[in-house]
This record gives sequence, C-alpha cells and structure tokens, in this order.
Amino acid sequence: MFVAIPPRKRHQTLWVTPLLVLLMCGSFVWTLSLPKGAQLEWLLDWGTVGIPLNLGQDWPSPSQWLKLFTALFLHSDWAHLIGNLVFLMIFGLPAERMMGAWRFLGLFLLGGAAANLAAGISLVHGNVLIGASGAVSATLGAWLMLFPRARLGVVVPLGLFLEFVRAPATVLIGLWVLLQAIFAYIGPSYGQVAWVAHLAGFVFGGLYALLSRSAIAKRMRKRAGY
Repeated sequence: MFVAIPPRKRHQTLWVTPLLVLLMCGSFVWTLSLPKGAQLEWLLDWGTVGIPLNLGQDWPSPSQWLKLFTALFLHSDWAHLIGNLVFLMIFGLPAERMMGAWRFLGLFLLGGAAANLAAGISLVHGNVLIGASGAVSATLGAWLMLFPRARLGVVVPLGLFLEFVRAPATVLIGLWVLLQAIFAYIGPSYGQVAWVAHLAGFVFGGLYALLSRSAIAKRMRKRAGY
C-alpha cells in the first residue's frame, strides 16, 4: 500500500475527489439494493462492453461512448470499490489541489474513458468491464508527473515485523507499472483486460499532466499572488 507524503499548501477547498467518492459509493449501494438478476442487468447496461473493430459497424456506438464513462462508477464488490477509493483519496486530493477542480475532473473522466476504450477493444464478446481503476490509474500517472521528486511511504514485511519506509515515488510507481505490463501479457493473470485499462489510464494521466504544465504553473503563480 502506498501512502503519499506531499507537502502541505495553504488551505483550498477540494470538492471533486469527495464528490467522486460519494457517487461511486452511492452507485454501489444502489446496485446492492437491486435483486440479483436486476444487478446483473444493470451492470451489463451501463458497463463497458467489447468494442468491435469492424469498421462496417458503428465504432463505437453512442451508447458505447456513454458506457465508457458510466462504467467508472460501477463496482462488483466491496473490495473492488474500497481499493479504488483508497488510491483515489491518496493521489486524487493532492492532484486536485495542484491542478484545480475542473482540470482534475477532466483527468478522471477522460482518463477513465480512454482506459475503458483501450480495455473495451481487448474484451471478449459478451464480457463487461466495470470499475474506476482506469481513472485511478490516470490520476496516479498525473500525480507522478506533478510530484516527480516526491517520496512514498510503504509498509515492508520483514519476517515477523512490518517496517514503514520511504522511497522515491518514481521507483515504487515504476514497479507498479512494470507489474501491470507483466500481468497483462504473461503469468496467471494473462488476458485480463483490467491490466490494459491500468496501463492505458496511467499513460493518459501522465500525458494529460505534461500537456497541462503551463496552465497549472500559471494557476499556482496566481494562487501564490504573483
């Protein structure tokens, strides 16, 4: 588990990250309230499904474009939801503080949609992809570009003891990216499209932050009173 240790800035109201958390939690509770059959139908109706590469068909259809976004707010179980929420809070709050609310919201939605599009192309016919992991990966990629010299806290098991150490974010996140690539192409998790979504989201987030550098710098100068 990563624990971000960003420097504290002056107070700023952050609302996008908490709003996304509430929307995902609300959607999950709503899904649980449905009968089992209706739950499956709900996830199929609003989750990302396979996107055909046949140019003779709509690619993708208007409904598929919409599902690239709605799938971000659907989760299969509590572990799936909580895992995404933890990483969103750790990396989303400092990224939102640096980027600003609307730019961060664009990162989450567009990064998540791009990740789902990449994964949707990899989906076997009839399968469905849900969850915010692609958008969270985009947040992680942007965070690394925004705080390249930051250090992360990580708990390392040493025999019977747990040791909390700090390491460069580039090293830990680089290892995470490497694992995503490995799991996507070899090993027991081969072929699971979630890894494709993670990689695509991470790359999108890094590029998004790089392309937004001048706007972010201008925003930070304005906040500092320059």
